[in-house]
Parts: sequence; C-alpha cells; structure tokens
Amino acid sequence: MTPADLSLTVLHAVRRAVDDGALRVDVPLTVKVERARPGGVGEYASNVALTLSRSAGRTALDIAGILEERLRDTPGLQAVDVTGPGFLNFTLRPDAGGELVRAVREAGDAYGSGTALAGVTVRFADLTESRALVVTETVVRLLRSQGADAGFAQDTPTRQWPRAETHAPAQDAPTHAPPRAETQAGTRAPAPDATPQRIHVHPGLYDPRSLGVDAARWALLRAAPQDRPLDGPPLLVQHERNPLFRVRYAHSRVRRLLDNAAQLGFGPAYEIPVHAPELLGVLGDHPVVLLTAARHRAPDRVARHLEATADALLAFQHTVLPLGDEKPSAAHRSRLALAEAAGTVLAGGLSVLGISAPERI
Repeated sequence: MTPADLSLTVLHAVRRAVDDGALRVDVPLTVKVERARPGGVGEYASNVALTLSRSAGRTALDIAGILEERLRDTPGLQAVDVTGPGFLNFTLRPDAGGELVRAVREAGDAYGSGTALAGVTVRFADLTESRALVVTETVVRLLRSQGADAGFAQDTPTRQWPRAETHAPAQDAPTHAPPRAETQAGTRAPAPDATPQRIHVHPGLYDPRSLGVDAARWALLRAAPQDRPLDGPPLLVQHERNPLFRVRYAHSRVRRLLDNAAQLGFGPAYEIPVHAPELLGVLGDHPVVLLTAARHRAPDRVARHLEATADALLAFQHTVLPLGDEKPSAAHRSRLALAEAAGTVLAGGLSVLGISAPERI
C-alpha cells in the first residue's frame, strides 16, 4: 500500500462514516497522510480527525475512533492506532515493499500518475521568457499526469525553448493567479474570457546552447519558481556535490546493477521482504509528491524528491549484488527488484522535468 493508496483508503473511511450516519460532516476532497515523525507509531500518520472535529461538533478522539473501526481490517494495514489528541497512525504489513515494487513495475515510468485532478481545467497565459515557459510547461505536464485538462491559452502542437533572453523581463510582470483558480467537476466554470493563469517566476536567462538542455532545465526548475535559479556551470561538473549528476548517476547505477546481475545469472524478483525503510519510503511518497507539485505549481518539489530518491538508492546499492563467493539468492533478487523500481521512479521523475535519464555516465 502506497501513501497515495492509504490517503484514498482513509478518505473512503470518512465517506463510509458519513454515509452510515456515524459522522455529520462534509467529506473533504483529499486526506493528508505523511510519514510518522521520529518517536511516533507506525510508518504513516494522518491528522484528518483533528481537521474534521470542529465541523463535526465532536472531539478529534471520537472521530479518530470512528475511523479506526472502519480501517482496522483494511488489506495492506497491519495496525491502526490512535495517539495524542486524535492522530491516526498506520503500520503497514511487512510485505508492503513487495506491493510497492509490483506497483512500480506495472506502471513503469507512469508510476505516480493518477486521476485526483480529473475534472480540473487549467489554462496558462502564453509566455516567451525562458524560465517562465520552462516552469509552466512542466506544471502543465504535472497537472496532466494527475488527470487535469491543462494547457496554454493558445496551445500549439509543439513548443520550442525560446532563444536566450537578451534582457531581463520587467520586474512588475503579472504574478500567478490564486492556487485554486481551477475548474472542478461540479463547480461553476469561469467565464470564457477569464484571464489565463500566470505562475510567478523569478526570471532566468540561461541558454541551453551553453549549458545543455538537461543542466539548463535543472537550473531553472530545481529552485522554487519565485527564487533565483541555480548557478548553471556547477551543474556540468560530474561530482557528488552536483545534485543533477547524483540523480542521473543513480539511474545509471541501476542499469549497471541489472547488467551485472544478468552476467551472474539472475534478475529482479521481489520474493522476500527487504529492509530498506528510507528507499521504500521515498518510492512510496512519489505519487503524493507529483500530486502536491501539480496542486502547488511547484516542480522544484519533484527535483528535491529525486535527490532524496537518488541518495537513498546510492546508500542501498552496495547490498544488491553478491559479494565474493556468495551465491545469488532470493535476497539478492529482491534487492535488485527494489533497485530497479527506484531507477524507474528516477527516470519517470526526470521525464516529468524534461530531463534525460542516461543509462551510462
């Protein structure tokens, strides 16, 4: 069960409690589930009971108890605990890693795509400034990956990166519309002549001809849109201090692990649980990160998540292949399957950012 699955599961529990009269409250559009903090219970937690308590006219502990009854026998969950003033805490089954790896393998590079924003329509103003265009194009891809109908006010079949800017745009350029300036199913659509959205972006003047497309896009997307873009030249250095290099190198390492395993006569197959909480955690978070980045128009969240995934994978990679005279076993096949899933997530995330994922570096 991934965090996205868990979020939907809790949302369905709220809906069932409302349908059977145990709760009188408006069912929220989404339920936030995040990893439990150090010292907490289980792997994940949600404060949904606290957010509903005021409108329901009941204590958060009462609401948490109602939801716990409807969640305790959920497949994929080993335990549901209520802690503190009304937090729901979730412990996943020990074989949850296998479910996650299988989900990534089945979805491939599309892992993390979903329909959470189905029925949402977003149109952005046409742009010419380099960074504004790159950021907005990426946000459009993120929104579409979550089921939204997103695009530019005057869409064209293909868009090319504009030539390098010769001057900085005016500093009083229009800022973005409110984050929820969207059209959702069941709500009144904006007037046909509504002003298209703009994302407030600190201008960036990088030319992909001098940095290369991949480094230039990372420089423009890794910093939050309202912040200055990263310094470009350091992104060309093949060193662990270069986050773009780490992410792409981690992906290439997975390809080498797969090749080396094939030479040893085995392939990826998740057969037994693998103890890799950090790597499993970031892989499970990937769908939530994509959805959050789409909602907040923040592709930098995807870049930061790819860095975390790469770091977790690079720390894990040394356990994958047999050492010395060790023979390949179910443990090695399972670890290789987990590494392969991490490589898939890295490739898919880089693709969302418009950056290539080379098989060899």
